This record gives sequence, structure tokens and C-alpha cells, in this order.
Amino acid sequence: MIVVECNQVMGCDVIELSSSQVPAAERFDWWRDLTIQSFLLTEISSDRIDDFHASATISQFGSVLLGAPEFDGMKSVRTEQLIRRSDPEFWMLTMVRSGSMWFKQGRSHAPLTAGDLMFHDTSRPFQSQALRHGGLARTITLHLPRKAIPLPDRLLCGQASRAFSARRGPAALLSQFMEQLLQQGSALEPADRARLETVAIDLSTVFLAAVTDTSRMVPAQTRQQTLVRQIKFFVQHHLTHSDLSPVSIAAAHHISVRYLHHLFQQEEETVGGYVRAQRLERCRTDLADGSQIGRSVAEIAARWGFADAAVFSRTFRLACGVPPGEYRRHATAT
Repeated sequence: MIVVECNQVMGCDVIELSSSQVPAAERFDWWRDLTIQSFLLTEISSDRIDDFHASATISQFGSVLLGAPEFDGMKSVRTEQLIRRSDPEFWMLTMVRSGSMWFKQGRSHAPLTAGDLMFHDTSRPFQSQALRHGGLARTITLHLPRKAIPLPDRLLCGQASRAFSARRGPAALLSQFMEQLLQQGSALEPADRARLETVAIDLSTVFLAAVTDTSRMVPAQTRQQTLVRQIKFFVQHHLTHSDLSPVSIAAAHHISVRYLHHLFQQEEETVGGYVRAQRLERCRTDLADGSQIGRSVAEIAARWGFADAAVFSRTFRLACGVPPGEYRRHATAT
């Protein structure tokens, strides 16, 4: 028995499943069936089969599948025999959100902990094990058709089953995107899903090209679009820095200020406008947050990079139609 909660946009684009509604004695078999039906044909074993805990969110974006499972300690094995029975021919990019595990494919053996990113393919045998250390293992995996990644298989296979930090560079951008797909999946329209399929493939391609030193093989348009996303990711995480400017942003990405402005012109926006909009959004969030009531409007503005309270007030009113103090009163009164 599989318990399904389907958040429908059109069809069953997002499925949420949990073992909590399955009798304890049946949970491991439930999870084994689910992984075979929804993810990949593997042999699973666990020392917790009498009361196995697991859940998963599964979301489809065109040819790309996103799976976000949480599961008890277990071991998973994919053999040559299982590959002959079923092979979707995917690259699988997995980010560990919490817990620890190890993964082995070919000659590579990767210990993985929270914040690590790893990729492997479904066409070669592998082994993995989630270790139970005080909680469930939590991961997000993108299942990407091999033919969608325009990089040589032999180079990718050479880097598969290695741990890469998801805290910087293309890996950080990809991991943030995966988290956003998971969080926003049920709110997306079909047209959004089609566009995000392309974004998922592009970001994955750039990450894989970086770890295999084949960036020259990535189409120029893909590299440019990914650079813009990386710059925006950088801006979003440095909004509190008073020295955030086109000069510092360009220097952090080893490009000229002129080229930085060119990239944003292609997006039909300006660097300064994007930074200002992001800072205003953070200010709006804090002003509407009742737990921030002890902070003055000026303190909130300064926190997000608006050093001059009068300039912030004018900018906020122009963008939102009301002064920040009035916005806060209305937002916290409801």
C-alpha cells in the first residue's frame, strides 16, 4: 500500500508520500516498492525493517525528475543483473541535506555528509549506505536523462561518486536551485515546469563541466545564463554588506564591470536595480514580521544595506506606495 498526497497543478506533478500511515510491520516493504516504482530498481536492506521510517516528495519537470526522500539507515545495491532488467539511463545528482552516508561506484568511494553534492549514473553498478546517527538521512536528487547532458560520458564517469562541496561555485548554485524546486514545486504552473526543466539541465551541465574541466564544451548561452544566476545568488547572500557594488560584484566573479552591466542589460534590468529590489524585499519581510517589532525601521533598513534612513524611506515609498512605517503597521495588524 502506498499512501499518496497529490498536490495537483495539472495531473500529478507533485506527490508526497509517507510511511507514517502504513502499519509499522509493512513500512520497509512499502519503501522498497516505492523506490522501485518511483526512483530506481535496486536491492534495499536495513536492520530496521520492523519499524522503518521514510517519506518522499517527488516532482516532475518535463524529462527531469526531482526526488527528495527522508529515510532510516539502509543499504542500497544496484547490480549488473538489475541494470539489464531496467535502466532509465540517467545521471543522478544528489545533495545531502542532513545525515551521513557513503556511496561507491567503480573505483570511487565517497563519504557524504550534509552540504555535499555527488553524481553517478544508473548504467553502472553501485552501492550506497545511509548511516543512522540520531536521525533520518535527507537528500534531494535530480534524475537527468544522460542524452540531455552535452558532455562526454567517459569524462563524467571518471568523476562520478565523488563528494563535492555544495557551498560554493556552480555546486552552490545548483544546490540552491534544487532546494527551491522542492519548496516551490506545488505552486508551479505547467509552463513554469517546462522552463525549469531547461534551467535544471543547464545548471547541472555547468556543474558537471566544472568538475570535469570541460567548460569549453558548454554552449556560450548556457554559460552566460548560468553566470547571471551565479551573480544573483552571490548578491542575495551579500545584501548585508555595505560595500556591495558593481565593482565588488564584478571582482568576485573575475569579470569587468562593463561586462557585468552587459549581462544585466541582456536580462532587461540593471545591477543597481536588482540589488535594490532584493534589499527592499528583505526589508518588507522584516517589517511584516511581528518578531522584529523591537527593531526600528532605520535598524532594519541599515541591516539590509540602506545606510541613509531618509533615502530608504523615499525608495520604499516609491516601490511600495506607502512609507515603511505605515506598511509595518498594516502588515503587523493583520
